[in-house]
Amino acid sequence: MNKKHLLTLVIGFVLVSLLSACAGQVAAVPGQQPNVRTISVSGYGEVHIVPDIAYINIGVQTRSETVKDAISINNAQARAIADALAKLGVEAKDIQTSSFNVYPMQEYGPNGEVLRTVYVVDNIVYVTVRDLQKLGEILDQVVQNGANTINGISFDVLNKEEAQSKARDLAIADARKQAEEIAAAAGVKLGNITNISVYGNYNPVPTYDGKGGNFAASVPVSAGQLVLSMTASITYEIK
Repeated sequence: MNKKHLLTLVIGFVLVSLLSACAGQVAAVPGQQPNVRTISVSGYGEVHIVPDIAYINIGVQTRSETVKDAISINNAQARAIADALAKLGVEAKDIQTSSFNVYPMQEYGPNGEVLRTVYVVDNIVYVTVRDLQKLGEILDQVVQNGANTINGISFDVLNKEEAQSKARDLAIADARKQAEEIAAAAGVKLGNITNISVYGNYNPVPTYDGKGGNFAASVPVSAGQLVLSMTASITYEIK
């Protein structure tokens, strides 16, 4: 074998050796993060709070054969309701008209014939009640003064920041407890938090929903309690 052929064989052997060595290694990609083992958990926390404010939709519906009379009757009843609310300490800023509608309605006979057309006026007022001790009396008075629909009552708490903070702390603590239990069961230890998100769910509990004017002199309405909840989703590194 001459020197030229020998040199060619040596170069070929070196190249094969280099390719084999490269095949056994994973090339590093610039900027790629190493694979990190994690544990993800969700914690829950809730706080029960006593409401201190109520919202009522009070409606007055009137009907007459003329639009003018239907509106006139409705306005008179609405003024009487506003006066009754004022006497009970409800301020003008807490009484707001939410809808006012006028529309014709046909009345039919037994054979489907049109007997007459009347005009209906619906006036819905949104009332904020800040003194819940007067809520039953307010309902009684507005009905006595012309309200013929009460479209539900909702309760709320004006300042919820403290309750929100407490529920959030409970949710994070619950998530941490779960992560520690999972780590102990798996025989690993928790590392740093890599991701955390907290979101809330505030559900006022309905305690009243009625229509009509059959109210007693003292309307029994219970504000009950409201539930404010938080959920915390946390991801931990595994050491």
